[in-house]
Amino acid sequence: MLRHKDRIARMTLEEKIQLCSGASTWTTKAMPQHGIPSLFLADGPHGLRKQVSEQGDHLGIHASQPATCFPTASAVASTWDLDLVREMGEALGKEAVQQGINVLLGPGVNMKRNPLCGRNFEYFSEDPYLAGKMAAAWIQGVQSQGVGVSLKHFALNNQELHRMSTDVLVDERALREYYLPAFEIAVQEAQPTTIMCAYNKVEGTYCSDHRRLLTEILREEWGFDGVVVTDWGAMNDRVAAFRAGCDLEMPGSKGRFDEQVRQAVQRGELDEAAIDACVDRILTLIERTTGADPAALPPDLYERHHQLARKVAAAGAVLLKNDGPLLPLAPDASVAVIGELARTPRYQGAGSSQVVPTRLESLLDGVRQYVPAVPFAPGYTLKDEPNEALVEEAVRLARRVETVILCIGLTPAYEGEGFDRPHMR
Repeated sequence: MLRHKDRIARMTLEEKIQLCSGASTWTTKAMPQHGIPSLFLADGPHGLRKQVSEQGDHLGIHASQPATCFPTASAVASTWDLDLVREMGEALGKEAVQQGINVLLGPGVNMKRNPLCGRNFEYFSEDPYLAGKMAAAWIQGVQSQGVGVSLKHFALNNQELHRMSTDVLVDERALREYYLPAFEIAVQEAQPTTIMCAYNKVEGTYCSDHRRLLTEILREEWGFDGVVVTDWGAMNDRVAAFRAGCDLEMPGSKGRFDEQVRQAVQRGELDEAAIDACVDRILTLIERTTGADPAALPPDLYERHHQLARKVAAAGAVLLKNDGPLLPLAPDASVAVIGELARTPRYQGAGSSQVVPTRLESLLDGVRQYVPAVPFAPGYTLKDEPNEALVEEAVRLARRVETVILCIGLTPAYEGEGFDRPHMR
């Protein structure tokens, strides 16, 4: 049963086809003649990446508006705290309302099947139960503010290498016990407004064309009643996608698919009812994500959220061993900080989730709140080039103190969207 039967009946076939593809990188089409506004979709999931210039992109290349940069999903999952994750989701929803965003593209619940995956920082866990429960809490928080989400990337998008052409072959038990449960938990507990289909193929069929995934499993088995949107540029065959239950193509193909779809309907190869169903779900999405009032938000919103981000980061930190006990350090301890990442922090991965933070405090900034004159040596560069002079300087500093706070990690060259790490070194 269509929820918007009368409005759909007033639309032409061409208008209905057009509504099912984006108007720009981040917006859907408005049709004022039918009372249909445009929606603004923006990247997440650990902060907003709203781009307002004409140089919008889905790879984190061009600038975006500042927003609170919360810890990435890899750190958030280490909190094991659903209430805190829900509170983080509420904060993200409020910022989305403040910035005029209707749908926040997240969270990501793909399994960390391989530790080399370049996008693991953006996924919660290698455990499907933990990932599903975290995602459900995050979704509940965001959607409590009248903002939509996009659970992603459905499905089996577990590597970045060749992600747009990979064909994933999987047996039914692995599919049901490992790759799908996080999606299933999130759908059944939180009913996300949208789900984003992945780039890859599954058993020879692209996810955008995959009726078994998008209709039989997602809608008929799990009861999902929202919109299926493509990952950006993931549409393969628009006629097959309509049959499969893929509602919204983003960012749109500038009408390239529209004529193919129209002719398929006229030839009897595509039932117009399949298009009507997609339009109906898009109209429902508009109803669910356009009622929030930014005037109701507090003026110190971002300061509050900065403190919440700090709380989440602390809750997600993992102390492997307190030997001695070494920690907490005494206020008068003989301490030095070593490592360029202490001064220039790596607090998120590269790619579509890259946030421009409203505030940024490094580890070195934090230590200097307690020991203003704490000595520091970079020890290395972030260009992955050996520098013996920096190493020798760090060694000399380490010899002068009793305790070294050593800050090490990966540079952007090793971890980001679109590529996998070549090794574990």
